[in-house]
Amino acid sequence: MRIVLDAERCVGAGQCEATAPELFTQGDDGLGLVRDRPVTPELLGPAREAVDRCPVRAIRIESSVRTGWARGAG
Repeated sequence: MRIVLDAERCVGAGQCEATAPELFTQGDDGLGLVRDRPVTPELLGPAREAVDRCPVRAIRIESSVRTGWARGAG
């Protein structure tokens, strides 16, 4: 799994870093940044809480595992 933060939606509220500092930090501009690390099972709870606490819904968790074939794939 990986975390995606939409920089265009982020307003710098800081809830992500306050909730899951292992996964988020804030840049020099005050906007959220995702730390370069995988979302382990131990960090999934804090990651989900950060998603829920983001006031502008700029964060999502995506699965990094493909579950099916792409249309048109050989």
